[in-house]
Amino acid sequence: MVALPVLVSGLEAEMIRLGYKDSTMVWYHGAWRRLQRYFTARGVEEFSLNVAMGWVDEACGFFAKEQAGTLKQTDVYLFRVAQMLGDFETHGAVLRRYSRTVSKLSADDAAVVARFQAWLRAAGRSASTVRSYGTLAAEFAGFAGTRGGLACCDAGTVGAFTVSLAGYQAKTVEQKLGALRSFLRFASEEGLAGTATAEAVPAVPSRKQARVPSVWDPGDVARILDAVDRGNPCGKRDYAIILLVTRLGLRSIDVKRLEFADFDWPGNRLSVAQAKTGNRIWLPLLKDVGWAVIDYARNGRPASGCPQVFLRHTAPVGPFSDQDHLHQTLVKYARAAHVPLGEERRHGMHSLRHTLATRLMEGGTPVEQIADILGHQSVTSTGVYLKSSLGLLSRCALDPDEPGRQVPR
Repeated sequence: MVALPVLVSGLEAEMIRLGYKDSTMVWYHGAWRRLQRYFTARGVEEFSLNVAMGWVDEACGFFAKEQAGTLKQTDVYLFRVAQMLGDFETHGAVLRRYSRTVSKLSADDAAVVARFQAWLRAAGRSASTVRSYGTLAAEFAGFAGTRGGLACCDAGTVGAFTVSLAGYQAKTVEQKLGALRSFLRFASEEGLAGTATAEAVPAVPSRKQARVPSVWDPGDVARILDAVDRGNPCGKRDYAIILLVTRLGLRSIDVKRLEFADFDWPGNRLSVAQAKTGNRIWLPLLKDVGWAVIDYARNGRPASGCPQVFLRHTAPVGPFSDQDHLHQTLVKYARAAHVPLGEERRHGMHSLRHTLATRLMEGGTPVEQIADILGHQSVTSTGVYLKSSLGLLSRCALDPDEPGRQVPR
């Protein structure tokens, strides 16, 4: 157990190292002071997550709101204060899900990450792999920097970093550990880390294509779109974004990177440079999608010289970061439409791509064409959507009595 003031002091130093803004730190200082008064009033000196959550609940009625589905962002911020302290006490680090920015790197570590990405390119890895592995490498280099750097990296460092991934989906953990293993192999080849370090990365059973993709009912999608308030700027933006994913199957990152120059208005076409594959494809600019984008550009978009179409509307105004997956945007409107969200269904923007793929497949669109639309490098990736349609699966059922078919033994 750690005294609360000591824990707060250590967490503060780590957040400053991670690059949290001064204005953000001022807010946290205020929250920590209120939390410490709460502990003092109850005669508690050492940090306890249960006591901290009691403070959160008293401050905003957290548990009742959570049950009713009425939590506000300010309530979640208070929860984050308590949870960050609990995580820092357990792991000695700010977990990735709370970090607003990639850890600050020294010039040497930044150069190592750049060389690692060049190493990946030379090995023929895709543009999205180079980007995502580079991000993970930067995270780990920053994490290792608090423990003596890469030169001192050992199984203990790898284990501590692995534990810090708690809370991610299993598939995400699998991908991050794969990236870490690749980075440590590179570091070993470069003489920057011990040869056995990569072997310390735990194996995660592969789940590729094991999960049935989440698919929305068409009626639920329509209700979600109807729930968007298109009378305000944010609503105009969110409506256009959801339509681009729902109707054209764009990835969130490709929507965030869309520029005005990508639109061929006379030809009713949209050119998309896919971040995952590095390929540029042309898609038909459907009328409802085009008019939604025009409405946002004319009547909702903040004045800005940024080439990206979609912007954040809070200061500083600018394009979305690659780390913002727009998950909460969809969840917000699903709740407004009273569309049920459960643990058994993944309900991020990517699930709308799953829905489009399944509907196209049910409509008889060739799998190769769907693969092109979704930006899959292999039709094998597209074939997984067969699992999400009982209608399609029924067409694949074997009839043991069909003439000429042999029953497998």
